[in-house]
Order: sequence, then C-alpha cells, then structure tokens
Amino acid sequence: MNVHSQLIHSLEAHYYTDPAHFEVEKAGLLARTWQFAGHSSLLERPGDYFTIDIAGESIVCLRDRQGELHAYYNVCQHRAHQLVQGEGNTKLLVCPYHSWTYELTGRLRSGPNVRSVPGFDRKQICLTSVRIEDFCGFLFVNLDPDAKPMDDWFPNVRNELQAFVPHIDRLRPLEWVEIEENCNWKVSVENYSECYHCPINHPTFASGVVKPETYDIQPQGYCLRHTTECQNLERMTYDIDLESNEHAGDYSSWFLWPLFSFQVYPGNILNTYHWRAVDVDHVAVWRGWYTIDGVDSDVVRRLAVQDRSTTVEEDIYLVESVHKGLHSRGYKPGPLVLDPGCGVNSEHSIKTLQAWMREA
Repeated sequence: MNVHSQLIHSLEAHYYTDPAHFEVEKAGLLARTWQFAGHSSLLERPGDYFTIDIAGESIVCLRDRQGELHAYYNVCQHRAHQLVQGEGNTKLLVCPYHSWTYELTGRLRSGPNVRSVPGFDRKQICLTSVRIEDFCGFLFVNLDPDAKPMDDWFPNVRNELQAFVPHIDRLRPLEWVEIEENCNWKVSVENYSECYHCPINHPTFASGVVKPETYDIQPQGYCLRHTTECQNLERMTYDIDLESNEHAGDYSSWFLWPLFSFQVYPGNILNTYHWRAVDVDHVAVWRGWYTIDGVDSDVVRRLAVQDRSTTVEEDIYLVESVHKGLHSRGYKPGPLVLDPGCGVNSEHSIKTLQAWMREA
C-alpha cells in the first residue's frame, strides 16, 4: 500500500488565485449560502431599511409596518433602476427614475400614468424577495430561494450562543473595526479556522485568553466550533463575575461557513468576524464589538484595541505572505497535519473546511 497516497493534501493554488474561480464562487457558493447582512438594531422601527452588496447583488433589507422583516433585490421591476441607497426610514419604496412606488411588503402601489396601459395589473408586480433570517439579533440573507433554514445549516448554534451570551438579544454594536487584507478570502478564513499556528505567531492570544493544549475545533453542521479551556482567569485584564452564569469564565467560537464567526470571551463578551470577499486577491474583515444596549464600555474598547494591535496585526502578515506564496510556481500543496487526537497541533478543521470548498 502506498502510504503517501493516503495523505490528504491542501487545495491547489488555483482555488485561491484564479479570477475565473472567484467568479464561479460569486455566482454559486456566495449566492447559495447564508451571508451576514447587518445587525437587527438597524431595523428597529417600521420603515427602517439598509442596503448591502451580496455576491455582486444589491439587496435592501427592511422592516414593514407590521414589524415583519423583508429583503428584496434592490431593483425596480419597471426599468431596473436601483430603488434606494445606504440606510434610512421610509413609508414607501419610490424608484427615483420614474417614481414607481412599492409598499414595504414589496407590492407595487402606483406609477405615473400606468392606468392608461390596457391590461396593466399592478397586483401582478412585486419586488423579488430574498430569504432573510434573524439569528440571535444578527440578520442573514440567502439568495437561494430553496435554502434550508439557518438552524439546519448550523445545528444548535443558536441555543449555544444564547447560553454563552444570555443577554445577546439586548446587544447593540459598539465598535466596528475594518481590516483590509491582500489575500483571497479563503486564505483568511483558513487562517482563522486552525490554531496550529497560534503558539508560534499569537503570543498574546495563546498565553492570555486560551490554553493552547486544550484548544480544539470540530464541525457542527456547516459550523466549525472552537472550544478551549481558558488560561488563569486571574490574569485577565478585566474583572469577570464567575457567578453571573455558567459560561462566564468560558471562551468559545462558532465559525458559520463561509464568511462569519461569533466569538465569546470570558465575561460573556461577544465579538464577531465578518469577511467580505472583494475580489480574488482582496478581502475586507470587519471585527464587531457589542455591549448591552450599545452602552459605552472601556473594557470592550480596550479589548478591541488590544485585538487589533496583536492577533489581527499578526494575522495580516501571515495571510498576505501565504497569498503571495500561492502565486509561486514553486508551490506544491503539502499534506495536512491530521492528528487522530485532534487538538491545537492538528489541521483536521482545515480538512473539513477544504472539503466544503471542493463541494462548493
């Protein structure tokens, strides 16, 4: 038996470097998976709306007068002008091109002189809907009308998040930090999805929040669940009330394939990663930090600064170097390090992630 043939090798470089492959992903993978759109606090009142670009499409998310959530392709059904830009509040969606006007439920209400058209029936005209879900206060959309619900994609994640962050429904964004990385989005996502590199490259993270020897990452549907014991909580830079709930002293992370992750620090402090695939060679990573009711917090702001200056900065160098290396004619994909016992020094999570990439 050829032992070498049993090895599982990393993806070929063209998955990360070929512009044509990125266009295939945009039309397929990114259009058929649940993509983060924005926090529900953007749609607190009836008539609130915001727009977001997903897989090359402009989408408008809104709350109607009955309080129901909707998402639509941001395009008028008359002559294809975009309906709205940015965010705001409105009673109706009025196209700026010819003033065709839509209810917040998507139905056409009126248009100049349309009654003069024989056989015109406004009841037959409606904006094209997009699937939208509220997942613990975070809004996700899916361009696939037949997509399964998020709870099917990410089993038990909703319940686990509510257990680790009991106040998650009261959270509001406090701070967003945007990081531009000169690499393919999959390079950045892979880097997040293994800790094989952590002891070498992230001294603050590996000796602060987490205990590397207990770190593990396991699939949970299309979620990669990160778990670990924490280092000595007495060494943390902020106070933690361990009596407040059963997970007050815990760290965990939930990566939702393909471009979003929830991360909980001790003290039930939630932060998020949101990857936005710009093109084949660039990705923007948004780090979100949250507090109850959006109240300012020196603790959370200090954590954001520390995170940006240590782990994030260290990762930028790593992923950009990898992306350069993927363009080298000398690169031949090596075997993944798959420890049967899993753990921090194993790339079993990358095996799972790259299987999803091949499947997509």
